[in-house]
Amino acid sequence: MSNLRTSPLSRRGLLAAGGAVGLGAVLAACGDGDEKSSTSGSGAEKSGPWSFKDDRGQTAKAESVPKNIVAFIGVAAALHDYGVEVKGVFGPTKAADGKADVQAGDIDIDKVEVLGNVWGEFNVEKYAGLAPELLVTAMWEKDALWYVPDQSKDKILKLAPSVALWAAQTTMPKAIQRHEDLAASLGADVKAEKVTDAKAAFEKAAARLRAAAKSQPNIKVMIGSASQDLFYVSLAKTSADTLYFQELGVRFVEPKVNAAGFFEELSWENVDKYDADIIMMDNRSSALQPDALASKPTWAQLPAVKAGQVIPRTTEPIYSYDKCAPILDALAEAIEKAKKVS
Repeated sequence: MSNLRTSPLSRRGLLAAGGAVGLGAVLAACGDGDEKSSTSGSGAEKSGPWSFKDDRGQTAKAESVPKNIVAFIGVAAALHDYGVEVKGVFGPTKAADGKADVQAGDIDIDKVEVLGNVWGEFNVEKYAGLAPELLVTAMWEKDALWYVPDQSKDKILKLAPSVALWAAQTTMPKAIQRHEDLAASLGADVKAEKVTDAKAAFEKAAARLRAAAKSQPNIKVMIGSASQDLFYVSLAKTSADTLYFQELGVRFVEPKVNAAGFFEELSWENVDKYDADIIMMDNRSSALQPDALASKPTWAQLPAVKAGQVIPRTTEPIYSYDKCAPILDALAEAIEKAKKVS
């Protein structure tokens, strides 16, 4: 990813640069598995062998419950919400202003070892120095470990067992459940009041979104991501969050996706190709945010933009009930208030 002008991007690199909905600002600059574990998640200390079957169908094993855990930042943030802490993280952790990236959730980024902050960056020496007992990351494509560089993957995977959990080809509730399963296997008390209250809030928010979509059946939502040169429109069914929103009744623009299957690239001259009443914009640091698009006259002329019906999209959700409930509530509120403008 260091030389985008001369090196072709892999499909996985395309997703990272602008995510499941587009390349984002980087271009301008250059199934569910069945969990099997020896622990029940009661929160008590466990002894004896540990194992967990991940979404690749592979079983990670250890002589005891792993303590020295290294994880992709978004997965680490989900584990944190269940009370499981990690030693090191990789992926977008620190923003340009030095503050925590949106994907860090409630993690205190000063208390974890950051092994890499951008795509293609993973300090293997620092990783080894942590004496890792488990590596955990997301998976957008089968067997592709999110933010684990291909060129150093073999070295990394030799140092500790690994677990990969789907961020695509699943739905939000299933993804949350799998993160909870993993947290439980690592000793989290998933019956704690904080967790059960968050689950109740999630279910309430899901019911609200379903009701909002039913009450506003003509409202159409477009999932977008912006770079300096291109605008990307995502296909809802390719991501766990938007597939779930679709299942709840939300109507989405259906772009003619490229060969990768996740999104369609549009020039700024053609950004009005699809009619939409609400635009959900990629909120990650790799993508241009709406306030940076003032110089794009075609953007300003979009009906949803004129109507002020542009909202952030958490493109890579932190899969805990605590972090996903507000996402559902925000979309429900946007649909409840939306006017038909397309």
